[in-house]
Amino acid sequence: MNLRAASVLVLDDDPDILTAVRLLLKTQVREVTVERRPEALPSLLTARSFDVILLDMNYHSAVNTGNEGFFWLKRIKELRPAAAVIMITAYADIELAVRALKEGAADFVVKPWHNDKLLDTLTEALRPAGAPAAATAGRAPADPDLLGSSAAMQQILRTLEKVAPTDANVLILGENGTGKDLVAQAVHRASRRAAGPFVKVDAGALTPSLFESELFGHKKGAFTDAREDRAGRFEAAHGGTLFLDEIGNLGLAQQAKLLTALQNRQVTRLGSNQPIPVDIRLICATNVPLSELADERRFRKDLLYRINTVELLVPPLRSRPADIAVLARHFAGQYAAKYHRPAPSLSPAALRKLEQYAWPGNVRELQYTIERAVIMADAPELQAEDLHFSQLEPAASAGVETPDNLTLSAVERNAILRVIEKHGGNITRAAQELGLTRTALYRRLNKHAL
Repeated sequence: MNLRAASVLVLDDDPDILTAVRLLLKTQVREVTVERRPEALPSLLTARSFDVILLDMNYHSAVNTGNEGFFWLKRIKELRPAAAVIMITAYADIELAVRALKEGAADFVVKPWHNDKLLDTLTEALRPAGAPAAATAGRAPADPDLLGSSAAMQQILRTLEKVAPTDANVLILGENGTGKDLVAQAVHRASRRAAGPFVKVDAGALTPSLFESELFGHKKGAFTDAREDRAGRFEAAHGGTLFLDEIGNLGLAQQAKLLTALQNRQVTRLGSNQPIPVDIRLICATNVPLSELADERRFRKDLLYRINTVELLVPPLRSRPADIAVLARHFAGQYAAKYHRPAPSLSPAALRKLEQYAWPGNVRELQYTIERAVIMADAPELQAEDLHFSQLEPAASAGVETPDNLTLSAVERNAILRVIEKHGGNITRAAQELGLTRTALYRRLNKHAL
């Protein structure tokens, strides 16, 4: 729907906010209605229909939990499920706003906002599922390292655009080789901390004896090889982003120490009693499915809630075949430049071979396949016979369902993929068509590693 044809309702107990929004929107939309009392919502929604509703999260100065916003969001979804709801929040309430997205809100805006940003948010909320975003159509993707035109990748880019400017902690899920580290770097580059450091730690490689020294630092003489004072990764990331890769491999004892540092926002070097304040944005990644990570015998739930303000699920390459050609051409150009060769094209037969393969090693396997082809090929166009797949990845592990695979699990997986693709990656609409709650659909996505 065009913004100028839209009917907008704004609910906020601040009369200045209502006045400002009304003056902004009266020339931009068909109709704008403002209301200070959320209690009037049921009668307003019963009497008429609104295309977009701007809903404040808090209505009483003594109560800042956002509970009022969640209550009225639920009521709107009961009365007018088709209406797009945009939450109005303060910068400090970002975690609540992200929770609102999970509970059905279309988006959120942070007070104070820029008028252009508010209009863009309203336009995006009115965009039909699957339609190209007006703000992004015809221009380069949001991040040059995140390539792909599939619905799954576009959903990641849209989520990244909303989440990156906040300080919300991000948990990136996905199989090995899907590019979780690239997503983490993209979040950092699009954040307010982009000028600060991006510090990556392979948490899975940290032994229990090295954990505290690496993350929190140590004083000279704290242990046998501590010959000088050394800052840890938390201090190194001060003012920027700390990326803990493969966090699912941390032991329970290390998880407890990490949780303490995150809660207190300070670290204490080994051999010292002096706490050091740290200001970081935390991004974590794991190849462990969330359903397994939530097992308290393996991972502390209090830490999981702390790091999991927003989830970004990076899908395996086999579930987004539309991206294979784009990625293959990108890697072909990249390695041609590296090895001082003309950039090769890919024949139709080569592209078909790539698109029909299961890619158990995901984007990383595709990258190495194209690198080898560029090195070994004799002609300026890569042919199907130039492409050799890795023997390190058993094809049976790819899990691609063929039409003959009619197990209940395969049928459910394929149905979920088709509906999500149909709705352009919109989880809310896909869940509605499947007759599931968003939470239930997320559980099935984790179950099938989608």
